[in-house]
Amino acid sequence: MPTFTWDHIHLRTPDPEGTAQWFERMFGAEVIRSMQQGKPRIDIKLGGAMIFTAQVNPGDGVNPAPTTPYQGLDHFGFAVSGIDAIAADLKKKGVEFTQEPHSPRPGIKICFLRGPQGISIELLDRDPKYA
Repeated sequence: MPTFTWDHIHLRTPDPEGTAQWFERMFGAEVIRSMQQGKPRIDIKLGGAMIFTAQVNPGDGVNPAPTTPYQGLDHFGFAVSGIDAIAADLKKKGVEFTQEPHSPRPGIKICFLRGPQGISIELLDRDPKYA
């Protein structure tokens, strides 16, 4: 069987700069600015993966974001250690939580927050003894 590895996540946004700054401010992401085909490009490096942003303008024919939950890609998750302190820090920064930190089963604590343009992001703190 071939090996598959993650390459990137692609976000369409009316505000690539604002989206990138949000990920930088909230999660310490690295923002990478470049030019592609004569146009500015903003990518975000976070947790060893790339998040590519694409500018959305009125009239582009791009549908608005659905309201969660919905079928298809629902959210993405970041593994963390010390979720309660991280959540408290993010709240101080103004992040909106859609689910507070809680333990749905032994060995894991999770929470969900709303990112730019309604992106649903999960933080999960796994106890290694349950892995």
